[in-house]
Amino acid sequence: MDRVLKRCRISSRLVRECLAEFLGVYVLILFGCGSVAQVTTSENTKGEYLSINIGFALGTTFGIYVSKGVSGAHLNPAVSLSLCFLGRFSWTRLPFYVFSQTFGAFLAAATVALQYYDAIFHYSGGYLTVNDAKATAGIFSTYPAEYLSVWGGIVDQVIGTAALLVCVLALGDSRNSPAPPGMEPVLVGAVVLVIGVSMGSNSGYSINPARDLGPRIFTYMAGWGDEVFRAGGGWWWIPLVATSLGGLVGSLIYELLIGVHHPEPELTKIIDNLKDLELDVAQQESERPNGLTKVMNEQAIRYE
Repeated sequence: MDRVLKRCRISSRLVRECLAEFLGVYVLILFGCGSVAQVTTSENTKGEYLSINIGFALGTTFGIYVSKGVSGAHLNPAVSLSLCFLGRFSWTRLPFYVFSQTFGAFLAAATVALQYYDAIFHYSGGYLTVNDAKATAGIFSTYPAEYLSVWGGIVDQVIGTAALLVCVLALGDSRNSPAPPGMEPVLVGAVVLVIGVSMGSNSGYSINPARDLGPRIFTYMAGWGDEVFRAGGGWWWIPLVATSLGGLVGSLIYELLIGVHHPEPELTKIIDNLKDLELDVAQQESERPNGLTKVMNEQAIRYE
């Protein structure tokens, strides 16, 4: 088996990173959309809205654990795009990451549909619909609430994704208060959870273009038809554009209010050295009286 696995080893770093992003997003959507499928097809008897939030949060956590050591676990085109604008990721790698993330979401949606095939058809009466009372397209992609306007949807997605990026950048900022080593995936999952429980009712908190587009393409191909792109007044483009814009807004907010004000690394090192020197001087000062007392005692004994 070791010999077989060695023959499968890929030397290209970019290909390895793309495979990691693919599998990470696959895990995220498998658990996330799987939780939606269970709640929907059981008509809230085997879960509720909080179950969906937890499913996506833990899906994010384990997706990051799967891919972080190889690709950095972006798992989100909005994150990859924001890192490019911040100069922390290569523009040439961006399209490969985005394709891998979207394809991972597509196949994960297909897996959930296969696993819940009988349940979906039993729940919907054999009809794959988008808008009616027994609609099942929402298992896979996000759709706006009836009261939500286009402008309201854009604002909703911008705010949600901006909040995600602010928290993610803070957790990874070594000059601030970064997450403890190994705990980053858990805390990012917690960020997804709190966004879900506080910002999810308007449009399902996509906050990830791949999470929405990949499954939407799958539902279009699998029988739900072009209604998945026409529903909500052509809603489909908002989880793509607004989330990407929100990622940039969140990154800019964090850098302008926090990141840019950190001392330069060289200055930080000088300050640390001065602090160490201060401690050494203080220690020497504290030891000096003890040494003088010892000498005086010795002189007193000799005099006696």
